[in-house]
Amino acid sequence: MMLKGKATRGGTASYAARFTSLPGNFRPMFELAASSLGIGTYLGEMDAETDELYREAAKIAVAGGVNVIDSAVNYRFQRSERSIGAAIKQLIDTGSAGREELVVASKGGYITFDGDMPDNPREYFEAAFVKTGLIGPGDLVDNSHCMTPRYIEAMLDKSRANLGLETIDVYFLHNPEAQVAAVGRAEFMRRVRLVFELLERKVADGAIGVYGTATWNGYRVKPDSADYLSLQELVDLAAAVAGPNHHFKVVQLPYSLAMPEAFTTHNQKIKGEDQMLSMLEAARALGVAVWASASLLQGRLTNRLPEVVAEAMEGLRTDAQRSIQFVRSTPGVNVALVGMKTASHLAENLETLRRPTAPFESFMKLFTKA
Repeated sequence: MMLKGKATRGGTASYAARFTSLPGNFRPMFELAASSLGIGTYLGEMDAETDELYREAAKIAVAGGVNVIDSAVNYRFQRSERSIGAAIKQLIDTGSAGREELVVASKGGYITFDGDMPDNPREYFEAAFVKTGLIGPGDLVDNSHCMTPRYIEAMLDKSRANLGLETIDVYFLHNPEAQVAAVGRAEFMRRVRLVFELLERKVADGAIGVYGTATWNGYRVKPDSADYLSLQELVDLAAAVAGPNHHFKVVQLPYSLAMPEAFTTHNQKIKGEDQMLSMLEAARALGVAVWASASLLQGRLTNRLPEVVAEAMEGLRTDAQRSIQFVRSTPGVNVALVGMKTASHLAENLETLRRPTAPFESFMKLFTKA
């Protein structure tokens, strides 16, 4: 049985009010109060031990002031979603959190197995996706990505069942730019429109709260790149589907000390602006929230950072904390997503929230230091 309810303005505000010792941790995000740090669930083995680590990590994170939880149907072959679902149920059953206090996200677009790698992946794919009619000729790109409405609807249903939630608060179309070079931009936009039409219906049905795109390259590359995405075009597409009150409200893209393009690269043209804007500027102008993925670049930004980072992100004791502080201090970033599944890393990362974000002058030292 799936839990009813969804994140609400009152619920998330009530949650935020319990953490007065975390200055600046909570930010407004499409009428919700969202923590500046979110727990990611991408990495890890497909085993019971990792399942348990993620279950416990989610509970510790929520107890420590993190109410944003991010997953995807293909993460660890659906096991990450199931771990998060178990954690949410325990949190609610014990009265540790209310459903309306948590902002839960997932994604669909990639092919996934069910819990483990099958002995014969091709045979599994044929049985689970082709013979069932979920994927037809020409639907699959790079042998891994599908974004037809039929497929996305099926993945959304799987995610809701895995998470045990009637409503997923944020649902991302996962790396849609994977399709552009394969099918051409006109066909790509046609496919995205069909998915947006589906997702608007799912909002009306109560299956999701809002939707967006979770990307890797699309928003970071130059406009002439084969996998480039224009935020203005996608917002316009959502408006064409559902009018000015559409629910395309959030994007996810890598952003970190090692991948700063969302702040430094001016590659987005929006209406009313003569100059190209950065992705963060464009999102702010268009009223779209930004979640930063890969904030620690899968652990590679947790040690041996230049001294200038410690100078700019002062008051923190580790490079992991400084890397997180950099992301959450960036103007226009709503949530810094960090994969967290061990108690020690959780404690270290949660410490960051006790510090106010770095002043803009300190933040800019990282871009102006000779």
